[in-house]
Amino acid sequence: MRGRMALHVSGLDYEHREVLLRDKPKDMLDASPKGTVPVFILGDGTVIDESLNLMAYTLEHNDPMGWMDGDDAEMEHLIHINDHKFKTHLDRYKYASRYKDDAKRGDVDLGHREQAETYIRSYEDRLQKGKYLLGSKQSLADIAIFPFMRQFANTDRTWWDSAPYPATHGWLERHINSDLFKAIMVKHPVWKAE
Repeated sequence: MRGRMALHVSGLDYEHREVLLRDKPKDMLDASPKGTVPVFILGDGTVIDESLNLMAYTLEHNDPMGWMDGDDAEMEHLIHINDHKFKTHLDRYKYASRYKDDAKRGDVDLGHREQAETYIRSYEDRLQKGKYLLGSKQSLADIAIFPFMRQFANTDRTWWDSAPYPATHGWLERHINSDLFKAIMVKHPVWKAE
């Protein structure tokens, strides 16, 4: 999702191929055996199969929103914490049955939700001071972190809607209701090899 947002904003020309991850095409696995999305193949055959790398590649070519402007170290720090610490707790909260033998499919792990809230409180502190994570201007950090916060919020929407994070709620809703998000969430037909 975050790679698609960067692609959309950059305006780079590319062929979109929608795949079902439960039915991964051979072409996709040949390009990237790890079998996750995104898989972006450059004209010279180079494969980019990490969303952050795809974001960097596209925005290095064209960054009309200025997402890469600002404190690189702070952006990288926030994204690293999100991708390695927050996401660990998000996955264990959302998919408890993958990590606990006694959990059933659909169970959540409230202990990991509480751990994830440590990071959400830090976002809330930042967002109380500015509209975005790094102040008054949207940055790569906002776009990189937003999809994970959306997953977190949707895991237990009733709980999230009453959670004490008003600035984070506003930030999340602005992203969900943005023209950019609506544009990349358009359904595409599933691609089939010819």
